[in-house]
Amino acid sequence: QVQLVESGGGLVQAGGSLRLSCAASGSVFSITTMGWYRQAPGKQRELVARITSGGSTNYADSVKGRFTISRDNAKNTVYLQMSSLKPEDTAVYFCNLKHNGGTRDYWGQGTQVTVSS
Repeated sequence: QVQLVESGGGLVQAGGSLRLSCAASGSVFSITTMGWYRQAPGKQRELVARITSGGSTNYADSVKGRFTISRDNAKNTVYLQMSSLKPEDTAVYFCNLKHNGGTRDYWGQGTQVTVSS
C-alpha cells in the first residue's frame, strides 16, 4: 500500500510562514492527486489544497493567495508553503493521496500547525 509521512509542522506567530512536506512511499503510481486537509478542534476535516500529477491545483477560499501547493513527482513528495498565517489556520494538517481512477484514499498521520496571536 501507500505510506505518507508529513513533516514541517510547528508553532509560528501570526503573519509568519511555514512549509509542510509529505513524502509518499510504497505502491505509489505516478498518476495521483495529492493534497492537504486540515482539522481544527470541534470542526470537520476540510480540504486545504490539492494538486494533480499534471500540476492543476485547487485551494480552499480561506487560504487562496496565502498558501501554495506544489509537488515533486520524481520524489513522490507534495509541499504546502503557508504564508501570512492566521490563528484560524491552527489545525492538524493531513496529507492525502488518491490514485487517478481509484476510490481508496491514503492519509498521513497528521502534523500539528499552531499559529499564535
